[in-house]
Amino acid sequence: MLVPARLTATAADNLLEDGLGIVRLAPNWVPRVFCTPGRRLRLHPDDHYAYGKDRGGIDERWLASPIRADNGPATGEHEGVSLVVATDGRLLRFDEFIAHHGAALIGERIWAEHGKWPVFAKLFDNEQALPFHVHHRDEHALPLGKVAKPEAYYYPPQLNDHLAAQPISFLGLQPQVTREQLAERLEWFARGGDNRITELSLGYRTRLGTGWDIPAGVLHAPASVCTYEPQLASDVLCMCESWSNNREVPDELLWKDVPADRVGDLDYIIELLDWQANVDPDFVTNRQLIPFPTRASIEDGGEAFVEKWIVYKSPHFSAKELTVLPGASAVITDTDAYGVLVVQGHGSLGLHHVAAAGMLRFGDLSDDEFFVSQTAARAGVRVHNRSACEPLVLLKHFGPGSSELAEAVSL
Repeated sequence: MLVPARLTATAADNLLEDGLGIVRLAPNWVPRVFCTPGRRLRLHPDDHYAYGKDRGGIDERWLASPIRADNGPATGEHEGVSLVVATDGRLLRFDEFIAHHGAALIGERIWAEHGKWPVFAKLFDNEQALPFHVHHRDEHALPLGKVAKPEAYYYPPQLNDHLAAQPISFLGLQPQVTREQLAERLEWFARGGDNRITELSLGYRTRLGTGWDIPAGVLHAPASVCTYEPQLASDVLCMCESWSNNREVPDELLWKDVPADRVGDLDYIIELLDWQANVDPDFVTNRQLIPFPTRASIEDGGEAFVEKWIVYKSPHFSAKELTVLPGASAVITDTDAYGVLVVQGHGSLGLHHVAAAGMLRFGDLSDDEFFVSQTAARAGVRVHNRSACEPLVLLKHFGPGSSELAEAVSL
């Protein structure tokens, strides 16, 4: 397991300066006791249960994460927090690195509005669909000392040579469903077995290269597909399905993030929902994400690169997919800081060598994950594909309020 060193001002300053505003991040593996790994995270087959039998399998990799996972009492001290890799091999906590640099790293606007990097992305990878669940909106999360968790999904073809056991996502509720019908299925949770709650939802087959926008308060059971998920930096949830992954979901996951005086009160669970968003008859039109090209990509005409907006409907975060063609180079300019993951090919990102992971051992470093400061993003980052035959593909996630995205969606 990777262990961070104590952050010093000198080390933090030198690292950002030496990388010309770009820093490398270590792989950040997170287990989940309620899931079975789908084995597409490019982690060695012997390491999917590296945290031990009682912690569950590793089915998530968190990207540019400033927060600790909420995995119960056994959660490690820095589990879920990304680590910055120094040139001498030392590891520094990303949250402390952000706090030291502040606006110099993430930009004046986001630092002034949030005082932190308020987002992260993850890969989640499950053999079965996740249980039907919901994430709190701010009105319910803030009293718990947490924040809402809107999220979005993108299905990268590079990580999905197979779609596992259930490549169907259940999202929202059928328009005619009533609160009373939902309350009945939640009551069935306590009796054991399957409460059959997804019968009240609609299932959507997975279409690789597309995705979904899922605001906080919307019920969802993501498919058994390796998924790229930008989200707000939160791990708040309420599991509403009693049977998943061929086993019962523990009662404590239904009541995990519920005030002590509301535990056992099913009305509170229903209050968590944005009801109109769940029963929206235009759910697909309003929530599905079909990628579209960025202005820079259109101007390039596909000669050196293709860049698409893949997450664009949330005010809290956004994401792009950048493909640099074989042997090509491009200087890519963005308005904001971003986390980046290489999912195919090899080459360079500024001064850094980059390469998609083939097979990683738990605790090993990689050359596939980085964070780009706002200064570097605005100056332009030269991305070079060293392969003569294979594209170099990067996924990039951004924080809230992108002016570039606002302009793009207004056209």
